[in-house]
Amino acid sequence: MPTLEFKGKQFVYSHHLSVPFRELQVEPEKSLPAKGRKPSLDDNLIIHGDNLEALKALLPTHAGKIDCIFIDPPYNTGNEGWCYNDNVRSPLMQEWLKKSANPVDKEDLERHDKWLCMMWPRLNLLRELLSEQGSLWITLDDNEAHRAKMILDEIFGEENFLGNVIWEKADSPRMDADFFSSRHDHILVYANSLPSVKFCRLPNDLENLPSHYDKVDEDERKFYLKPLRAMGGQGETREARPNLYYEIVAPDGTKVFPKLKDGTDGAWRWSQSKLENEMHRIEWKQGASGWTPYFRIYADGSDGTPPETIFFNRNVGSNRTSKAEIRQILEAGDNFDTPKPVGLIKYILNIATDENSIILDSFAGSGSTAHAVLAANHKDGGNRRFILVECEEYADTLTAERVRRVINGYSFTGTQREELYREKITWSQFTKNQQQILRQVEHFEKKAAASFDKVKKEIKDGVLTVTGERKIEKMAPGLGGSFTFCTLGQPIEIESLLTGKGLPTFEVLARYVFYTATGQSLEKVAKPSLDGFVGETELFRIHLLYQADPAWLRSNEAALNIERVTAIAKGNQTGKRAIVFAVAKFMSQKELTGQRIEFCQLPYAVHRILGN
Repeated sequence: MPTLEFKGKQFVYSHHLSVPFRELQVEPEKSLPAKGRKPSLDDNLIIHGDNLEALKALLPTHAGKIDCIFIDPPYNTGNEGWCYNDNVRSPLMQEWLKKSANPVDKEDLERHDKWLCMMWPRLNLLRELLSEQGSLWITLDDNEAHRAKMILDEIFGEENFLGNVIWEKADSPRMDADFFSSRHDHILVYANSLPSVKFCRLPNDLENLPSHYDKVDEDERKFYLKPLRAMGGQGETREARPNLYYEIVAPDGTKVFPKLKDGTDGAWRWSQSKLENEMHRIEWKQGASGWTPYFRIYADGSDGTPPETIFFNRNVGSNRTSKAEIRQILEAGDNFDTPKPVGLIKYILNIATDENSIILDSFAGSGSTAHAVLAANHKDGGNRRFILVECEEYADTLTAERVRRVINGYSFTGTQREELYREKITWSQFTKNQQQILRQVEHFEKKAAASFDKVKKEIKDGVLTVTGERKIEKMAPGLGGSFTFCTLGQPIEIESLLTGKGLPTFEVLARYVFYTATGQSLEKVAKPSLDGFVGETELFRIHLLYQADPAWLRSNEAALNIERVTAIAKGNQTGKRAIVFAVAKFMSQKELTGQRIEFCQLPYAVHRILGN
């Protein structure tokens, strides 16, 4: 497979492996826990800190658990002022970057290389966090979308590319554009593992069906007809599909075979066994060339509609609607030029998640992803969780503050408006399809009646809009929910065991050694015990003999001895291999091997067991 080479790639290729682990430190005063509970890392999370280090900090607790990643990174337009500041320990990289974090602007001829250097390690860590069923959604424009696809193909595998979705971000042209008025952004979508990816079909809208559902059966079910004969594309000839070439008996007894337009033998769409089971869906039409079988496709007869690769702003929102959303909640909403609309992310959640999914946004910005998750939970009673990472200083005052207000409600007096439907329309289209258009409008009116005081319909400047209006006197209602606000602690330096300074807690070190040994995150750390058991995988049981006390670590109690080996063997009812982390041992490895125990000395032997 072709790969993309860029300046600095050899230095950042494995940089994500050398990024130090940091402990997530809870800040209770900035958190918003559920009533009667304390802030917890098991709750929704908002993390303030560099997103590369934050992603590494999440690995011990969330590796392989994230179901949907939505990120909106810098588009690298040259006007954003983002900086490349990853601590890559290469003299050549430091010389290239002039040992400082300079804003990347349009005059920087190497801005594309720097952007790729910034994204490469983050994408590697994001994939480690994804579950087997998970998917990544990344929004970009034409500045970097083509380069991003090449490195995503390399990191995720070309076979896991699901699609390039076009989001219609603008609802009106930019009159000051030099050449084209940009109307869309790209959303590149990748699966972690194509056979396992969770992808939901969208529910059929039975009240607002496309016009080709033009027939109704005796039970008033809407359907349309499709020829049973395959249309003759590549692979649909008799030679290519001999098992789909067979006779079907028409109403007058005529034997009908699939024929292509040129008269050559073709193929049916269905096998004979399926035809026998689905004969109730077959209808016959007789024309000049004889009988032709058709089959009914019912609007309510499938498991939904596959999502399409164009997301229209009338369905998911535009840049204009997203700005209106944030301004209504925050006075500082003008700080964001292009926040993503909540409707867009909710639409993605409908496709890529279920009611218990974990959603990660490591370029959190204004917090639209958290807003969308809370709105989805409020609507269906789900238990989705979000993790936001924001490196800027406004992580608390703007990102988290928006989430607080969305949860609790916010001061607002006036009329809340929500655009329910938008479509460009000409007078000739309206007069020709008046009944269908009015049915669509009526559908949205009925749907919104319970949530709004008034539904306003308007055709202006060639655009039909349906808007819900709700009068608010003092407070806009909250959606409910909670979150824990975190910052990044000091790096977990395993060598600190030698000095006794800055020792990590038992739980933090347990998660760290468990992940480094197995590549998996630990759901829950077992309480300290004689055998030091902390958790297990399908293959291993992991033990840690440790206390955050220099005197204890230097004592005989810290060593793996016969008493502890007996306890480990007694607790190992499954016969799995036991991996024991400790500062010393009083038994030979030969004796330990007989008990299916492998000793890993702290701090030197912290390594990945799998594959060794």
